[in-house]
Amino acid sequence: MTAQHPLRPVLPADVPRLRDVFAQSIDGLTEDDYDEDQRLAWISRAEDMDAFGQRILGNVTLVVERDGELLGFACLKENSVIDMLYVHPHFAGQGVASTLVDALERIAAGRGVETVTVDASETAVEFFETRGFVGLRRNSVSIGDQWLTNTTMSKSLQPKVTGHDRPS
Repeated sequence: MTAQHPLRPVLPADVPRLRDVFAQSIDGLTEDDYDEDQRLAWISRAEDMDAFGQRILGNVTLVVERDGELLGFACLKENSVIDMLYVHPHFAGQGVASTLVDALERIAAGRGVETVTVDASETAVEFFETRGFVGLRRNSVSIGDQWLTNTTMSKSLQPKVTGHDRPS
């Protein structure tokens, strides 16, 4: 069982600090899967603070904050797409990502969504597989002159039907 962390909705004032979490997460956690130029290109997606803020504030975004420090955040786009999931490297492996994804899955299910999807980085594929996500397709994403790969994955939010649940 993963540790539960205190969740709250994003606030506009969080955006600059979330941009730091975004950059530090990419730089500190993805070096085994992406080279330095790829990581720098990926981080550059947050250079435009207004655009980054619109992406964060325009979706259902939850943050984990403890003692005034932002440990991670995740966004749910269009009620069914986990658009962003970033955890500060100092808190990786402590259940922050699980807490965020659990909450987003509950929100999606509560809104009647049957399946959630995510474009998982190479670094995150195993995390999502352990949560029941299945790979659908591999993608190549161009950012400037760099190409990054990820995997579109999905998970059914429908309860599993067992022999006891079937109508007679």
